[in-house]
Amino acid sequence: MAVYEHTYKQYAGLLTPEWSRFLIIPRHAFRDVFKSKLFTALFVLCFAPILVEAILIYLHHNTQALGILQVRINNLVPIDASFFEFFVNFQAVLAGLVTVLVGPPLVARDLSNNGLPLYLCRPFSRAEYVFGKMCVVLILLSAITWVPQLLVFFFQAYLEGFSWLGANIPIASAIFLSSLLWILVLALLSQTVSAWVKWRTAASAALIGLYLIPTVFAEFIFQIFSTHWGHILSIEGLRKNLTDGLFGTFVQSSRQMTDFDGTMRELVIAEPPLWACWLALFLICAICLALLSRKVKAYEIVR
Repeated sequence: MAVYEHTYKQYAGLLTPEWSRFLIIPRHAFRDVFKSKLFTALFVLCFAPILVEAILIYLHHNTQALGILQVRINNLVPIDASFFEFFVNFQAVLAGLVTVLVGPPLVARDLSNNGLPLYLCRPFSRAEYVFGKMCVVLILLSAITWVPQLLVFFFQAYLEGFSWLGANIPIASAIFLSSLLWILVLALLSQTVSAWVKWRTAASAALIGLYLIPTVFAEFIFQIFSTHWGHILSIEGLRKNLTDGLFGTFVQSSRQMTDFDGTMRELVIAEPPLWACWLALFLICAICLALLSRKVKAYEIVR
């Protein structure tokens, strides 16, 4: 249409910095996420294990509370790498549940409604769009994994003293790296499934299947061949091995005594080496990025 009155002017307000423009995506996504009462209840419930962890640490340093509860300090769980690893693994399971609720509709909603061109005509790239969608999962999972875990770790360091902190810094790095690795994998998997499966229910089912089916297959290989090399195909098996490696509790082979025809024999159960686990996880992430790059485009040719 013709413009008869040239009264329009160039926008004179403040411009958003280019590096932070993609943050508009998670900011609006969080509004929709927390509208769900089911998700809000689950998200709050995810902090319950953290509270239990902090209480156990507090009881170790409060003799009066132990006297009231009539509990001997020797009966409490020792505060060491295995203690923190247990709660890191527990939070990893809860992070998976949160991802199933949040991740699938993020990209699928834009693709099913042909809204991707509206995003990509704005001043940010496809990579920034994908990272903005991933930030929804990354921020939520960080809030229930490594952030509170590190707070509990420093709470233990405060009660125990500076010498304990200096001797156990590797535990803090293991908490951060193992949790960050897991939430990155969950974010990539959820966005890839969301991009290729546009129906939310089917995407959630596919995400659960990617977690459960390889785990069951790995157990099947163990029962047949008495080896844990099937973990190389299981996301959960890879996560567990890499977490053990970061916490220093990884054992590549374990020995079990079994009864066979009335005689005792030694059975050696092998785990895949850590380098193979890192390589397998790298390939999974690379495949997810390749699939996202193929699907997330400003236009789509339908034949």
